[in-house]
Amino acid sequence: MLDSNPRLAVVGAGAIGGIVAAFLAREGHRPCLVTKHPETARLAREPGLHVRGVRGEFTQPVEAVARVDELPGTQDVVFLATKATEAQDAAMALLPFLHGESLVVSLQNGICEEALCQVLGRDRVVGCVVGWGATMHGPADLEMTSGGEFVLGDLAGRDLPHLAVLGRMLGVVVPTRISANIMGELYAKLIVNSCINTLGAISGLFLGQMLAIPRARALFTAVMREAMAVAAAMGLTVAPGGGGKLDYYRFLKGDGLLARWRRDLTIRAIGHKYRRLKSSSLQSLERGRPTEIDYLNGYICQKGRALGVPTPVNLALVGLVKEIEAGSLKIDKANIYKVPWQEAGRASA
Repeated sequence: MLDSNPRLAVVGAGAIGGIVAAFLAREGHRPCLVTKHPETARLAREPGLHVRGVRGEFTQPVEAVARVDELPGTQDVVFLATKATEAQDAAMALLPFLHGESLVVSLQNGICEEALCQVLGRDRVVGCVVGWGATMHGPADLEMTSGGEFVLGDLAGRDLPHLAVLGRMLGVVVPTRISANIMGELYAKLIVNSCINTLGAISGLFLGQMLAIPRARALFTAVMREAMAVAAAMGLTVAPGGGGKLDYYRFLKGDGLLARWRRDLTIRAIGHKYRRLKSSSLQSLERGRPTEIDYLNGYICQKGRALGVPTPVNLALVGLVKEIEAGSLKIDKANIYKVPWQEAGRASA
């Protein structure tokens, strides 16, 4: 059981990690932020993390170090906010700073919890869905671009006392709820990201531009249909996505003309509402950095392969992103048409 003054660390000083650290510090906690870069650590300490956006504007000094091995002793709670691709390495580095009852809360995109359990042990890892948006404009310069929620849960669905304590901590940032189906919640977000992030990454288009293309809308549905088939094989009940507004089961129900029209209309509405949304995977590629594709569509493919569920559309998308990462393919909207149409058409029918 966590005491009233737990030792806290936030590993990862990007938009999510930095904002979490700033709000915790503003509320009287003393998190130590691991920033990766000495200059960012210096700025976080003085003058502090500059946060702006939908929750107001403030500057908050935060204790900060550049590396995990500079943490001041063992930690009771670690909020792990690295990129998914860096999560396992960060977990390995954290091991000397954890005791038997330490908790590590995963704040990544995609599903990293299983990989973290391999390093940290299942009882230490707490699943968490980050249901709000943020961007980093520069070191220690962070913007909360949209409100939303955190969703916390034990990976085995247990109702454990420390979840309420963690919920109160994260509740200073956005409303936080506890779920007995955290894997279903995580998978729901994974599906949205696997549709929006990955199609945006290969095409280079804003969401509105992309979903104006019929082929992209067909792929959107195809990715979702494959993902839900994999979830069924996993025995997973997928929570509604998009902040609880998109019931995947209802969305995919029916194969007639009216059902297809309803799906197409829904996707068009998503594209219009979030028309200026730019894929975070696309932003990573434009900076010459790897994407989190292995923890998004790659996770669907991995589970599908293990369970004998075909995932040809997701496999094709993973392959295209890998080619772009390797420099052998350019980002272009023509890439939308490189995903086998037969599979996309069948899956979206």
